[in-house]
Amino acid sequence: MPQPLSGLTVLDFTTLLPGPLATLMLAEAGAEVIKVERPGGEDMRRFEPRFGDMSAPFALLNRGKRSMVIDLKDRKAVAALQPLLQGADILVEQFRPGVMERLGLGYEAVRAINPRIVYCSISGYGQSGPRAKEAGHDLNYIASAGLLALQPGPADRPVVPPALIADIGGGTFPAVINILLALRQRDRTGQGCRLDIAMTDALFTFAWHAFAAGVAAGDFPASGAAPLCGGSPRYQLYPTRDGKLVACGALEDQFWRGFAAAIGLDDKHADDRIDPNATRAAVARIIAGRTAAEWQPILAQADCCATIVQSLEEAMHDPHFKARGLFGWSIAGSGGASIPALPVPIDPTFREPRGSARKAPDLPD
Repeated sequence: MPQPLSGLTVLDFTTLLPGPLATLMLAEAGAEVIKVERPGGEDMRRFEPRFGDMSAPFALLNRGKRSMVIDLKDRKAVAALQPLLQGADILVEQFRPGVMERLGLGYEAVRAINPRIVYCSISGYGQSGPRAKEAGHDLNYIASAGLLALQPGPADRPVVPPALIADIGGGTFPAVINILLALRQRDRTGQGCRLDIAMTDALFTFAWHAFAAGVAAGDFPASGAAPLCGGSPRYQLYPTRDGKLVACGALEDQFWRGFAAAIGLDDKHADDRIDPNATRAAVARIIAGRTAAEWQPILAQADCCATIVQSLEEAMHDPHFKARGLFGWSIAGSGGASIPALPVPIDPTFREPRGSARKAPDLPD
């Protein structure tokens, strides 16, 4: 059975993470993705670590695509793109607002060539507004949207989040969702459209709980005060005796009662309405009394939404994820070498069969 995006062509003008990950997902669902790179290739080709003679991060994000080199500052070279633009279904770009227009590849110019094209622009602050042309990276965007302020860690040792929330949650995922919606609309109308994906816009979605408290009750949570950001003993990270962490997510009463019983928390502190800080401190003392290995079977038996924090390496060897076949696709390298492909949230029904190995594109001469 053909994959759902088989027969569709994507022109990918993006670099680094948000756009390349979005077009990777389209490629995994069967689209042909043509990566348009500047002479010398995009910067991520030089990122460490290496996989053979290629950047491993680049390989993960560009599996199954093909590349072409175009000097976009050369108008003659840009003119040579016209046949590709005429036949493309989707164009994804990630320049600052106005750059594609200056290159002669803005939406109106491309639409004049191909009115059916779905033209997706990914940027930090969107194509319009006072901050549209402001430089930034993920940390700047989550800071600007108020998301980082919900839990940056203690003021004297603030913590950089472990995930690129704006790039992936604000850029990649909205881009893929809206491209698919645009294709559905095109099926009905025959016309493409322009998509303005602003990474920072989507970050308000991630602050949904604090947003509700602020707009409904006028009580915008202070740093670390929201229940899901450290304000509740039921949703906390507790260090074990050997320096590992228990991730407690026992929000509902039945799970909290199960957690309290499993660790032996006294009745006074189990009622966390009395003094949440005292409850948090009591739980911390108990958890610190045993190792992670000692807590693991106790918490597993209680089935109370409390788990041991695993390293990425441990998670990749977890029997559950192996059974799910999460790492069943691979990237082929030179000399028969391979590495697991980056897991992406595309249902296996829509992908190639597990065991498939595809290459990331070499830079054309």
